[in-house]
Amino acid sequence: KQWYQRRVAITAGRDMWNYICPELFKSLQTEMEPDILAVVMESVATCVEVLGVGFIDGLQMEELVEAMKNHLKKNYDKEEERKNARKDEDYDEEVEEGIEEELDQDDYLLGKIADIIHNLFGVYGEDFVQVFDKLTEYFVAMLAPERPGLEHQWAICVFDDLIDFAPNSAPKYQQHFLQPMMHYLTDVNPGVRQASAYGVGALATKFPGTNSPYLEFCKNCIPNLVNVINDPDSREVENMSATENCISAISKIFKHIIGQDNLDETTVVTWLSWLPIQEDDEESVHIYGFLLDLVENNNVFALGKSNSNLPEIIKILTEGIINKTIKSEDHPELMTRIQDFILPLQKNEAVWSAILAKLPETHKVLLSGQ
Repeated sequence: KQWYQRRVAITAGRDMWNYICPELFKSLQTEMEPDILAVVMESVATCVEVLGVGFIDGLQMEELVEAMKNHLKKNYDKEEERKNARKDEDYDEEVEEGIEEELDQDDYLLGKIADIIHNLFGVYGEDFVQVFDKLTEYFVAMLAPERPGLEHQWAICVFDDLIDFAPNSAPKYQQHFLQPMMHYLTDVNPGVRQASAYGVGALATKFPGTNSPYLEFCKNCIPNLVNVINDPDSREVENMSATENCISAISKIFKHIIGQDNLDETTVVTWLSWLPIQEDDEESVHIYGFLLDLVENNNVFALGKSNSNLPEIIKILTEGIINKTIKSEDHPELMTRIQDFILPLQKNEAVWSAILAKLPETHKVLLSGQ
């Protein structure tokens, strides 16, 4: 019965999609109003994600890709027009205001195209690569130094998705994204820094081990990542996400590429000094997961002499729970590991009292309820 109901639901879903698709894709190709076009693109991205594999047929996929190609080409041409406008003898503040407004619209639309590609990679994985080939040249062009930062950000995001969802095909494209990804780690635009840092971490995660083809690349990225983290303004609100992605990228490199046994005391202590993070509840599982790797393996540099760092480690983890970068509903395995680490300490009254004495009151209140 359940099999039959599922078949009926799939058939109904396919019929509805085939009814909606022609008008949706027509709007994607013909709509000129940016705000409405953004809604259409968002609807396409949602349909891809919700429907999953098997609903978009070959002809529909070609139509979708052609529409995205046209928008990417139009975006490229508009940037050339903006360059010329800035060189024109009539260029003034009013012209620049118009250019900036248009750039904001294009940034928003490029983000929506990136969302569509993100979901296509998420649903189809390696099977989407052949289709992606038809769009690659536009994203490669967007990585050029002379292109605006918003293009750098979205192009890198697309290659991040390639690494995440179709890693077997990533080496085919590495000549296009590796050097830009490293270079843009220190870009002036926080969104570009974030996308680049995420990509480096993804390479470390998807290609682990001391024999990783990206071992040297990842290690060579560490100085740029550290420079971002150590910048005096790195914890400002507008920079926070980029900074925390850099911390996560280094955590992934340490865990998957270098290995914790190969980290010296200065490296571990420096890494610990960057914690806790305050914002990114997606990357937190990698950052705090690596912290727990260290303590679970009794890493002497993390724990300190005679376990003297235990209060600071407890403080870092509880701060993650307080600021909601660690959530039990989103990170159940991480929360279990934290509890397994803390419970034995609580059972030793002398040790636990010494730890609590060094914690803020808010942290004590949280721990008293565990």
